[in-house]
Amino acid sequence: MAHLFRDLSLGHSKRESTPPPPPLQTKPPPMPTNKLTSTDLQSPLGQLASQLTDSDLRLTAYDVFLAVCRTSASKPLSTSASSISDSPSQNSPGQNHNHSPGSPALQRSLTSAAASKMKKALGLKSPGSKKSPGSAPSSGQGKSKRPTTVGELMRIQMRVPESVDARVRRALLRIGGGLVGRRIDSVVLPLELLQQLKQSDFSDQQEYDTWQKRNLRVLEAGLLLHPRVPLDKSNNASQRLRQIIHAALDRPIETGKNNESMQVLRSAVMSLASRSDGSLSDSCHWADGIPLNLRLYEMLLETCFDINDETSIVEEVDELMEQIKKTWVILGINQMLHNLCFAWVLFHHFVSTGQVEMDLLYAADGQLAEVAKDAKTTRDPEYSKILSSTLSSILGWAEKRLLAYHDTFDSGNVYTMQGIVSLGVSAAKILVEDVSTEYRRKRKEVDVARNRIDTYIRSSLRTAFAQASLYYLLLAPLLRMMEN
Repeated sequence: MAHLFRDLSLGHSKRESTPPPPPLQTKPPPMPTNKLTSTDLQSPLGQLASQLTDSDLRLTAYDVFLAVCRTSASKPLSTSASSISDSPSQNSPGQNHNHSPGSPALQRSLTSAAASKMKKALGLKSPGSKKSPGSAPSSGQGKSKRPTTVGELMRIQMRVPESVDARVRRALLRIGGGLVGRRIDSVVLPLELLQQLKQSDFSDQQEYDTWQKRNLRVLEAGLLLHPRVPLDKSNNASQRLRQIIHAALDRPIETGKNNESMQVLRSAVMSLASRSDGSLSDSCHWADGIPLNLRLYEMLLETCFDINDETSIVEEVDELMEQIKKTWVILGINQMLHNLCFAWVLFHHFVSTGQVEMDLLYAADGQLAEVAKDAKTTRDPEYSKILSSTLSSILGWAEKRLLAYHDTFDSGNVYTMQGIVSLGVSAAKILVEDVSTEYRRKRKEVDVARNRIDTYIRSSLRTAFAQASLYYLLLAPLLRMMEN
């Protein structure tokens, strides 16, 4: 790509590309905020028509994660498995285990040199010494806590308080008792949580009311506003559920009991969630409609980034991702949607963290290679719509920097130019070759990379010439006066 860009700028026609340069060994200073900011970067995954906040989505995503991983979320992390080998209650998912900061097992957990397969595939560095999420600075006094299980790591990464975690786990144990012979995707989780938890399970009335409203709004978003199966406007259950939710938002209902209010709510919810989407599965559809499922999944993928350093991915990402993928059955995610969402999350983190970690940009570009393969194998209209929106957002961001690159890049950030060009061209190629109906219809051979780079060069030259001409027009009278 660098050779192609350079040759075009010199007037040559050499058609070849080179892979991105090796990752920089030192982290460069952040780019000037007036040149590369994330304020013009809009999320392509869709906006919810409900009043759910990011905090609401994060807590709901955590509920889903715990529900699908209730038997495996307490699985020891491979980097710290030996640190709990002598624990008296290894199978207790909500329990924390303290260890001496100097113990070999803990040190192995915090400074594990075992490289993640996933990080290797993405070309991301695996530093030999790095603090684990949740680990406290060593002061030589007392004991420091650090995650020893996948579930505990996820709790820390999602910033979920221990009290909230324990409460959800208690409710899931009760729900699990009634799931003998049934899968977790055969229930509507927010409904079951409302059924199991009551006001006395919370520290105060405000916390209880906030929790109840969040779950009601999730039901509204998943069953009424963004359902997997389109709603018939004359559907009585949808009208009934809408009335129940709106009334409960004004005056909280009494949960945790099998009273009349909960029975009416259950009847309306199950009537909508049990509608078939055409498959032979008996799954309930309450969180698998677009864009709700994508936003919830985005929250889960965000946990792959270290809360202590958002420019890097946690060392335990392989194990974390293995558990995250178990949520697919509830969220209606597949490998293609995962590849696309993960590419977006990697790219968005590069932008939002100041564009200082080029590894993230290269990883996003590499993930787009997987997206390109997927795009050639499907014509699913829903996927194509999300694909087009995501790629257009990435390409739009890149081209704002490249169509007048003399104004964007200088000696302080020029090292990012090749990576941004490569990412923009990758997005453009998929849009042209796999999304554009005109391209598929005409089967016209187009060198997308060459055309895009040629456009960037010509546009930048025109902009630079126009600026120079304007400066000359402004300065000409002054120069004439000085000559006289």
